[in-house]
Amino acid sequence: MKAAGEFTSPPEDYNVIVPDGWFQLPLDADARDRAIMALAERTFRGVDNAPHLKKEFMQDLQRKAKEAYSVGGTELYLSTLSVGPVPLASSLLVSIPAADEWPQTSDTEELAEHLARRELVDGAELSVVELAAAGRAVRYRRRSNPVPEAQMGNTMPSTAVTYYVPIPATVRWLMLSFSTPLDPLADQMVKLFDTVAGTLHWS
Repeated sequence: MKAAGEFTSPPEDYNVIVPDGWFQLPLDADARDRAIMALAERTFRGVDNAPHLKKEFMQDLQRKAKEAYSVGGTELYLSTLSVGPVPLASSLLVSIPAADEWPQTSDTEELAEHLARRELVDGAELSVVELAAAGRAVRYRRRSNPVPEAQMGNTMPSTAVTYYVPIPATVRWLMLSFSTPLDPLADQMVKLFDTVAGTLHWS
């Protein structure tokens, strides 16, 4: 496994290790519908008389997948884990923004300053961190109010953690965008997100 600083030309790919129980939802239109149907069948297996909820669930996934694809999303993972009857709802979107969406730099300090001017909200945390193999990255944690109509009726604040990681030997960025609506468990979920981000490596 090569460290970020060892690349003299752009890497061919990236790899990130997610927990067992995180479902990978393809964002390509051809594969997306089959995967959404499979996840809906798994989620509602054994649940009687829930066709309306199942339909809403599938429509919500369709919307999320299309939105993710439109912003350069390459992979979307959704947690199917639970503790007892409590679903550990969370997601990870891996994306590569278009070249003209970010400053033409690979410097994390410079991007952090850019985000602080444009994106920082009250109570948010913005820092530059070191990932074991992927190198330096900008980490941005924030908490936002619920949007029930867009979150399957969720009424709790959601917590998001985004890692902005410079792709070696380029001025492009890879984004790992984590989110969870489990406000009482936010800190524990963020620890999991940080662990997953730490597995990112280039190949």
